[in-house]
Amino acid sequence: MASPIMASTSSIFGGKMESGLISRFSPSISAHRCRKQALNRVLAVMAPAQPHRSPATTGSVKHAMTMTEKILARASERPQLAPGENVWVNVDVLMTHDVCGPGTIGIFKREFGQNAKVWDREKVVIIPDHYIFTSDERANRNVDILRDFCMEQNIKYYYDIKDLGNFRANPDYKGVCHIALAQEGHCRPSEVLLGTDSHTCNAGAFGQFATGIGNTDAGFVMGTGKILLKVPPTMRFILDGEMPNYLLAKDLILQIIGEITVSGATYKSMEFVGSTVESLNMEERMTLCNMVVEAGGKNGVIPVDKTTLKYLEDKTTLTFEPVYSDDCARFIQEYKFDVSKLEPLVAKPHSPDNRALARECKDVKIDRVYIGSCTGGKTEDFLAAAKVFLASGKKVKVPTFLVPATQKVWMDIYGLPVPGSGGKTCSQIFEEAGCEIPASPSCAACLGGPRDTYARMNERQVCVSTTNRNFPGRMGHKEGQVYLASPFTAAASALTGYVTDPREFLL
Repeated sequence: MASPIMASTSSIFGGKMESGLISRFSPSISAHRCRKQALNRVLAVMAPAQPHRSPATTGSVKHAMTMTEKILARASERPQLAPGENVWVNVDVLMTHDVCGPGTIGIFKREFGQNAKVWDREKVVIIPDHYIFTSDERANRNVDILRDFCMEQNIKYYYDIKDLGNFRANPDYKGVCHIALAQEGHCRPSEVLLGTDSHTCNAGAFGQFATGIGNTDAGFVMGTGKILLKVPPTMRFILDGEMPNYLLAKDLILQIIGEITVSGATYKSMEFVGSTVESLNMEERMTLCNMVVEAGGKNGVIPVDKTTLKYLEDKTTLTFEPVYSDDCARFIQEYKFDVSKLEPLVAKPHSPDNRALARECKDVKIDRVYIGSCTGGKTEDFLAAAKVFLASGKKVKVPTFLVPATQKVWMDIYGLPVPGSGGKTCSQIFEEAGCEIPASPSCAACLGGPRDTYARMNERQVCVSTTNRNFPGRMGHKEGQVYLASPFTAAASALTGYVTDPREFLL
């Protein structure tokens, strides 16, 4: 058993490797030598009188904590926590959507009663977004179940859609839940946000604890506002160096996942710091945190700074207090990357950790390109794609599907001028390049869905996609091949009909 002194010391760093990666390992336990003491002859049996001492009032001594540990300590009303502890946590926001919402509601009613009320109608956020623009009766029924429940419970934040023929006729409808949560002010530093979707970790970009949970846990949270969580240990990723103009955050997270594998962060928190991270805008930070689950991570988190606070200025009026990892906080592992030396990447079929340089895949012929999802369908993602199309002045050689994550992103595509374009919008540049017309905001083909889902892969095809997973059948056809890539690489590939390094157009 480690001594108290050893337990409070910083971990020891290992040596630097070729990839620019450093691993941190736990220190060995020092052995204590027993010393034989001489026995003295007893000369007295009465001790001198001692003054009365009051019990200590200073409490236990706090140890250094990571961001995730501090957030969970606050939420569990504990002064301190350590990895491995199981604690009851007070939840700030519970999100569910049309795929998992009906199941969650069913469990809630079964366990708490048909007439039970949710623990807080203003902390439950329900967002239909997955299988929306489809004629599938079961998918449509799921949205009806959400609507009926929200009316019954008087849920404040339900982003409904009724007119499937024209999404703009539904002012409350938003689109992809993870981006809508951020845009509508539900992501706040130091809070606990849970969602019935594995990419709920997206919200860690705001310096909060955000993770996906199952329907059973969500049903319990819905009735109590609490959940039992095990405190995860934290891995720290230090990304430094100037970001080249041909890289995006998608390249960074693919680099990390390729380094540690899809199980490398299993039930661990992934904390991102460094000058490169600080230079990223909020949407790029979301991309980093969004895909931590592809490495098995429990949550991803980025320290709050002026960029975070600026984004939140017009999003929320609720107060929050950011927390930061202590200088002496213990990290189970630490990795360092010099971003200036990285190159554009793809993840080849059929795993997000099947990393390869884009230029190494230049002979891979593709059938289509897909730009969309919570990972790659934000405003900045479409601006990046437009930049490549603008620089090339060419037309795409394969069908290129564009699916904005939310209504706001859709409006940005049609309203925001692309820098350096002379005032042209993304939509104008996409039209000139021969892309498909931007679709209605939703998750669309990212998760496959019903056969009539927009851009679903219904045939055996090869696709370059800005989404987050490329497992067999993920985007539809079980024999389809998906290459995960950044919007830069996706756009460049659309122009050539092959997996293409964007430097071909950006340098």
